[in-house]
Amino acid sequence: MYDVLLCVDADGTGLDRLIAAVTALPAAAESVHVTVCHVFGDNPSGASATQVTSVRRALDALDDADIEASVVGESGDPTDAILRVADEHDADTIYIGGRKRSPAGKALFGSVAQSLILSADRPVQITGSGPGA
Repeated sequence: MYDVLLCVDADGTGLDRLIAAVTALPAAAESVHVTVCHVFGDNPSGASATQVTSVRRALDALDDADIEASVVGESGDPTDAILRVADEHDADTIYIGGRKRSPAGKALFGSVAQSLILSADRPVQITGSGPGA
């Protein structure tokens, strides 16, 4: 089984491209398991990741493609949480949507995708958020 960690933010940035990339994997329905991960920056009410619209959309799309999926919700720093979940689930690849930012924007505000690329000990697949996303 090939294990994918699919990182989904609240606004669903690049979700369609993320799903397309996962469903395009060879024999995805038979040999891929996806853990859909949503990281809450702050979650004082204790919301579940399955309450997030983009997470439900991801689960529905994966179900439509007959791909086995589960959900994990975390709180805190997104990069740390994603890396922790990737380790706990022994993910083969981390999938995350990218955002178009200027170089100054990346320097000032950081980038979870960039941080994952530099910190992960496994492949990180970045999908764009441009037209068709």
